[in-house]
Amino acid sequence: MSEKSLPGVFGQVPGVHRPVRVLVIDDSAMVRSIFTRCLQEDPMIEIVGAAPDPFVARDMIVRLAPDVITLDMEMPRMDGITFLRKLMAHHPIPAIIVSSLTPKGGELALEAIDAGAVDVLCKPGSAFSVGDMTEQLKDKIKAAARVKLSKRAEKPAPSGPVTRLSMTRTTNKIIAIGASTGGTQALQNVLTQLPAACPGIVIVQHMPEHFTRAFADRLNEVCEIEVKEAEEGDSVLPGRAIIARGNHHMEMRRSGARYYVTLQQNPPVSRHRPSVDVLFKSVAEYVGKNAVGVMLTGMGNDGAASMKLMHDAGAKTIAQDEASCVVYGMPREAVEIGAVDHIVPLSQVPSKMLALAQELG
Repeated sequence: MSEKSLPGVFGQVPGVHRPVRVLVIDDSAMVRSIFTRCLQEDPMIEIVGAAPDPFVARDMIVRLAPDVITLDMEMPRMDGITFLRKLMAHHPIPAIIVSSLTPKGGELALEAIDAGAVDVLCKPGSAFSVGDMTEQLKDKIKAAARVKLSKRAEKPAPSGPVTRLSMTRTTNKIIAIGASTGGTQALQNVLTQLPAACPGIVIVQHMPEHFTRAFADRLNEVCEIEVKEAEEGDSVLPGRAIIARGNHHMEMRRSGARYYVTLQQNPPVSRHRPSVDVLFKSVAEYVGKNAVGVMLTGMGNDGAASMKLMHDAGAKTIAQDEASCVVYGMPREAVEIGAVDHIVPLSQVPSKMLALAQELG
């Protein structure tokens, strides 16, 4: 795929006056048909085409100029990640990965995010049930259309050494973080700067089941702190970050001096499971003024109302600023309702949340 083969047709973010133009790329004819039928029920989404493989998709991108693509990972002639890397190097288009609900699918999805995908969604085990997840896909498509992309090298240079921050070890402070679209990279940027003595951390990142395990394992390899996917009853300890399991809400609890998490599968809250609102509400109740709340990049309003509960309970709160967000949705909602004490760029989030944790009484 050459740069000349893909002219720069993307660049205008769809607004309220026209639908988001979407190209579906999947080797299953049934999936393509169901996606096309279900997605175009939304008046703000226009399916401009459906491609069975990346080679057909390449020509359709040139001809149809979609705003967003949905992309399967395992396809004939060229796998989705290879195609995505080429596309992002020459002609960036917001891409949503639709991957199999397997541990391998989770690992592939993380590779795709590293390659430039803006979000991931699970493909159901049967093509007949694809329609069940199209409501989520509609939301992700609209969020992806607002993402600002730039060309990236096919083989990015390795990043330099991270300067880790320091603080006094503390056992009674908790940091709670919420994130969605763009959050996987934002969380990596934050967590890799933290020292082993940092307060215990609980995180909701909107990701499907299995994907959160792969994400936590990857972060655990590159961070000084321990990072793990939540298990029922996990203790929240200094130097440990716990990421909510996909398809499970995670809540904080306290028994004496011990903080721990519980998992449940009640209905989605703010259209999500796990939900930032569920976690933040429990942090407000069980941790109160000993907590720091952090809202990172993401579409929608999940977590805003419960961050206000944290704020009103005496917690210190931070929102990522608009300029450094992939999508300034969740932080904006929290700011607008008065839930946020500090608005800072992503690069300053780690030092700010540690400083606030040290200031807590």
